Amino acid sequence: MAAKFLPVENDYDTGAFFAAAREHRLAVKMCDDCALTIHPPRAFCSRCRSSNTSWHQGSRTATLFTWTVVEHPVHPGYPAPYTVVLVELDAPSGIRLVGSIDGRADLEIGLPMELWWEDREEGVVLPNWRPAGG
Repeated sequence: MAAKFLPVENDYDTGAFFAAAREHRLAVKMCDDCALTIHPPRAFCSRCRSSNTSWHQGSRTATLFTWTVVEHPVHPGYPAPYTVVLVELDAPSGIRLVGSIDGRADLEIGLPMELWWEDREEGVVLPNWRPAGG
């Protein structure tokens, strides 16, 4: 099978997210001045423009916000069908992350989801999501 895409792990804004994932921690960036959750991660807070930010632990549980089934292969590393899910973390609120499930998953909006860790090539670990208890 062809290799899957890998993230750029040395990116200034997102590198700490991927470093935490290698340790099986879901990291979320927050503004230390106004407490805004900064997602996607970036150097400055969009509310108060502060660069005083830090990483915090995100929830290992989420709620399914939406999904779609990919029926036609778009890359050899991702054989169809597969289901792309968009989940909203239980905490902090307002953070949405993408994951995937092999095949055509039986889902409904609002379904409780849980975090699991996907090991990729070159030591890369990514957060992924599945129905809770599944």
